[in-house]
Amino acid sequence: MDNLVLFNNTTCKKIVNKRFGESKFGEHVQILTSISNIYEQLKSLDVTYILLGLPEDIGIFANHGKTGALKAWDATLKALLNIQSNTFTKANKVLILGYLDFSRELQEVSKYKNSQKKDIIKARKIVESIDASVSHIVNQIVLAGKIPIIVGGGHNNAYGNIKGTSLALNKPINIINFDAHSDFRAEEGRHSGNAFSYAYAEGFLGNYFIFGLHENYTSDAIFTSIKKLKNIKYNTFEALEIRNELKFKNELEYALNFISEDFFGIEIDCDAIENIPSSAMSPSGFSVNKTRSFVSYFAKHKNAAYLHICEAAPNTKTATQVGKLLAYLITDFIKAKES
Repeated sequence: MDNLVLFNNTTCKKIVNKRFGESKFGEHVQILTSISNIYEQLKSLDVTYILLGLPEDIGIFANHGKTGALKAWDATLKALLNIQSNTFTKANKVLILGYLDFSRELQEVSKYKNSQKKDIIKARKIVESIDASVSHIVNQIVLAGKIPIIVGGGHNNAYGNIKGTSLALNKPINIINFDAHSDFRAEEGRHSGNAFSYAYAEGFLGNYFIFGLHENYTSDAIFTSIKKLKNIKYNTFEALEIRNELKFKNELEYALNFISEDFFGIEIDCDAIENIPSSAMSPSGFSVNKTRSFVSYFAKHKNAAYLHICEAAPNTKTATQVGKLLAYLITDFIKAKES
């Protein structure tokens, strides 16, 4: 785990804005002080949730997408560590592990030109090495009996989350994916658009439910291929929110029944949320409050094994807004699990 950078007290103190008479989340979270034997350390600690950052957007580049998702981790920390620590937020149950450092890989990809096929091929090779790092650390967290909360990066990282969790539990895991896209594209080299197709083909993904697919941005070929697979179900955003053919609450229940007989991961792609800066930002999508209630609904189930929030791409102007959104989703997940 040579690319894991541990979160430390020095960084924490720089981020937390202390106020007299208040107790901030960042003052009560736990951290690790040594990089050795991560698994043993996590196993022995009285915490439940392990927060991990993936500041990269190479998978998005490799999918010809709009980069910027590498900034979500820092934005999230600034917001999350400064919320109140109280009876609701459960800061003492959280360990902030740190982030996987992909700066060397990002430096390499910064030399590439998006239009050149050979550069896209090279970027997809780099995504494979990112997969290995993500699946290894997620595997160690789950093996230690903890629940990973993974923030930042492209949706390529769903593959590492699924593989790492599946290997730790020694069986395929199910997924609920709150997303405008299926990310079940062809196995053409790894990128942010095919994490689930690769995980499925390799036997790590069991039942897969895509919640809120956008009809205008899902190809006929993908609709045809996913309709053939009994392990995959979906609904569309338009059927739910535009034509009102499906009821949101009923679909939550239907999706939960499909995935909850065994352990499942919750994947939240910020592309699905209206007007949130992301790699495929949309003026039409679910509201922030609907997204929060979605996370809360699935997190309540005992088989919810991890939360992954990806594709948010804040800039200097939107960092506070995006950070607050991700902090809300993280705490909604924890509150629901604790209830």
